[in-house]
Amino acid sequence: MLSTLTNRLRRSLAVVWLGIGSVAVLSVTVGAAPEPDPVAKRWQLDLEVGPLRVTNVQTDEGLMPYFYLTYKVTNNAGEDLLFAPAWDLANDEGEIIRSGQGVPHDVTRALIARHANPLLESQLDILGRLLQGRENAREGIVIWPANYLDVNELNIYAAGFSGEFDMYLVDQPDGTSKRYVLRKTYCLRYALDGEYDPQANQQLRLREPPRWIMR
Repeated sequence: MLSTLTNRLRRSLAVVWLGIGSVAVLSVTVGAAPEPDPVAKRWQLDLEVGPLRVTNVQTDEGLMPYFYLTYKVTNNAGEDLLFAPAWDLANDEGEIIRSGQGVPHDVTRALIARHANPLLESQLDILGRLLQGRENAREGIVIWPANYLDVNELNIYAAGFSGEFDMYLVDQPDGTSKRYVLRKTYCLRYALDGEYDPQANQQLRLREPPRWIMR
């Protein structure tokens, strides 16, 4: 049955999902992974991401390397929204790290202090209601331990900036299928060109322009 659906249908089922104050259509995709709609059909925040850098920070264990970036988010979606972003860093060694994981509070405070920006907030402080308008924009910092500096590529996935989502069915060897919920996610891909010196607070090069994906 599932193989028949795979051959004949790309978007075979629409399910009405009731959100707060809105109704969205949720489709189930069989086969190729879905792509974001060219025109956003649900709320989407305006995101400005600063450069990704690698730097050393003094910790109880001595100088340790960290990746970090700053960003600005503005709500022009037409309604106040609950803001709870999730940032993942993935490298070509197969490692995926959620931002803040393994990052001491002292490291976060030290990096915020380096920027001398009174509006810059930690990952915990920035959580909460995001009011509408440019005057209510928020600025945050995102940090990961730099466990590997000899990889060729780093990918960053930022979720929680769009309300768009989709269902994705993956065929299993036993003839069944597994269902995944994919959310519209902002993707940044960086190239690591040779050795990086964390002591120099170096900026990593974007491999390609940032884009939205379903993940």
